[in-house]
Amino acid sequence: MAAVGQIAAPICQPCSVIASRRGIPAPKICVSPSSNYYPNSVTFSSQIHSLSLSSLQNGKKIQTQFSPKAASSPSVGSPNYTEEPTTNVKFQKALNIPGCSGSLSLLGTGFREKVIAIISVKIYAAALYVHPSILNELSSWKGQSTNRIQGDLSLFQSLYQSSLEKSLQIALVRDVDGKTFWDALDGAVSPRVKAPTPADESALSTFRSIFQGRPLKKGTLVFLTWLEPSKMLVSVSSNGLPAEEDATIESINVTKALFDVFFGDSPVSPSLKASVASELATIL
Repeated sequence: MAAVGQIAAPICQPCSVIASRRGIPAPKICVSPSSNYYPNSVTFSSQIHSLSLSSLQNGKKIQTQFSPKAASSPSVGSPNYTEEPTTNVKFQKALNIPGCSGSLSLLGTGFREKVIAIISVKIYAAALYVHPSILNELSSWKGQSTNRIQGDLSLFQSLYQSSLEKSLQIALVRDVDGKTFWDALDGAVSPRVKAPTPADESALSTFRSIFQGRPLKKGTLVFLTWLEPSKMLVSVSSNGLPAEEDATIESINVTKALFDVFFGDSPVSPSLKASVASELATIL
């Protein structure tokens, strides 16, 4: 019988599987501490619930407890999310991003930190998403080790030059003033744009205007989405995934420089580039 404050829910798939593996009958109910139960919801399977299974061992009746890891949100422990280990930020494994033709797949995660008064401060976690078909264009690197891929700039240039969509998600892990965020980004992008053209200057001005005077609270998401090499969408949201883009950047020099900031010789997030290289070495 369910305890006070709990609800009796029909047997769920995880409990049924455990019972099957132990060779015992599945119980008739699961007991969930959640006050809400949605029998057809995928999120329910990742909520906390416990199962008491009765079985016989050496002629004695025993109780076996099965308790999945506690989850503070439906994402914890879900096969649909990957956790960046340093910041503990959780990224969806597939995303529908404004402006993209379809779902993009997670290719790697990392974090950005700054040294302030000799103390390393985590600023944001980041994740790279790509169109699934982009992997077909990287088949030449099949069988390469993580280190070889990570050090091969031609692979990342091929990734950038692909006409297929890719997106960088930035998740802030501390409050940052918009101007401070842009100044740091511009300090990395501008030196990579040699002899900027009027189109480059216009693109940088548009980029700057998105962040000027805009407080970026912890949890704010920034998406930099390359629809093609010379065209990038910028989306910022403080309330989950953005519903639309904030601006369009059309300058191949600026978009290429930005990609190089994260995946060039001296990436601002070495952990992100290493994670992408590791994933490519695994799946190619």
